[in-house]
Amino acid sequence: MEIFATLDLMSKPIIGIVGRCEQDDRGKFHISTREEYRQALIKMNANPICILPPQDVTYYSTRISQTPPLTEAEKEMLQAQIKLCDGIILPGGFKTSEYDRYIISYCTEHDIPILGICMGMQEMANLGRTDEEGRPYFLVERNNEDGINHCEDDKKYVHKVKIRKDSKLYNILKEEEFMVNSFHNFHITESLDYDIVGYSEDGLIEAIEHKENKFNIGVQWHPERLVDDKIQERLLKAFIQSVGGKEDE
Repeated sequence: MEIFATLDLMSKPIIGIVGRCEQDDRGKFHISTREEYRQALIKMNANPICILPPQDVTYYSTRISQTPPLTEAEKEMLQAQIKLCDGIILPGGFKTSEYDRYIISYCTEHDIPILGICMGMQEMANLGRTDEEGRPYFLVERNNEDGINHCEDDKKYVHKVKIRKDSKLYNILKEEEFMVNSFHNFHITESLDYDIVGYSEDGLIEAIEHKENKFNIGVQWHPERLVDDKIQERLLKAFIQSVGGKEDE
């Protein structure tokens, strides 16, 4: 029986969730993942693991501009973790990092399926952006609240999103307009290497995709919190299927 259990576990796609810096009530720092991501992947018949950054840096208390570039050895450490995975989720958060950018770049170059959520999508859109001194630069703006409050953590649905019908995302979701949740304080105003394929009712960018990869999509909303929603279930299932996983019968 143990052999069959092991074989069943090995048949599930392994999805890496990029760890995020957190601080608990005692002031201790952590690199962790939120329960919603882990539980959503288990419901999608996947095996979740956490990808940890390789640098000797306390990310929570270190300014982005003070974080050193990744060394070649640190890049190899990240590659070793990525190679354990069939796909990657780049989750929401409050602080972008050099290791996020490297993971996006590596997955894009090697056509490893990646799903960016909230800040993860914003990082995708900013990939390759640098300032005048050549340092990575993250361009976001505070939300306009022109009729819609985009940061409502306690509501299941907040606003509508409209998806371009000529996009991969539309082919996955089979819907041009639908309701989503929303809890973000910043938004992007453009995308460099990704096509913009979705907008909110008040014009904020809500979805981007990379045409050259089999699954390289970013969304501003949180599908992991809407696994009982048929449209968001399609998105998560399409991500799992893109890595070779099989949805439940």
